[in-house]
Amino acid sequence: MLALALTASMTTFASSVHLKGGANSEPNFVDKGLTLNAAGSLAGLGNEDLLVTLSATAAATSTCTNQGGNQAPGQNPAEVTVSGSQSIPAGEIKNGNVAFNVTTEPPVSPIPGAPGCPNPNWTQTITDLSFTTATITVEQPAGTVVLTVQCTFSEPTTNGAVAGRDVSCTSS
Repeated sequence: MLALALTASMTTFASSVHLKGGANSEPNFVDKGLTLNAAGSLAGLGNEDLLVTLSATAAATSTCTNQGGNQAPGQNPAEVTVSGSQSIPAGEIKNGNVAFNVTTEPPVSPIPGAPGCPNPNWTQTITDLSFTTATITVEQPAGTVVLTVQCTFSEPTTNGAVAGRDVSCTSS
């Protein structure tokens, strides 16, 4: 009976997962050119392994290079989505709290088939990403979503730290 009560208690405890720091808390974002980093702290966690996933959309800037090595800068392919994950073992969670620091993987580059170039014989290389949205998904355990944080950047990001005033997030 005690085990059942503890299991129910832990399930309830983990159901209140939120960003630490109050109702309007937002993660810190850094645009690293071809990747986006998000860092923050979570509270209300249970005692199971955790998976934090960051997915972000961005406008891509690329360069087309022909077989002679001549470049045509300013080629912009369609919007790109990148993602990355961080696994956090249960042992790192202290009193229901843990910090996360997750970075997306860079996009595939050169882009197969060079869709933004004059023809497919060119090579199209992504040179920068300007992020427009980001979604942080927290799963505990992996496969069970306990928090989703959707963020929008007021202007597409440029390389470096994203100012808090330029980020708007909602949690569910």
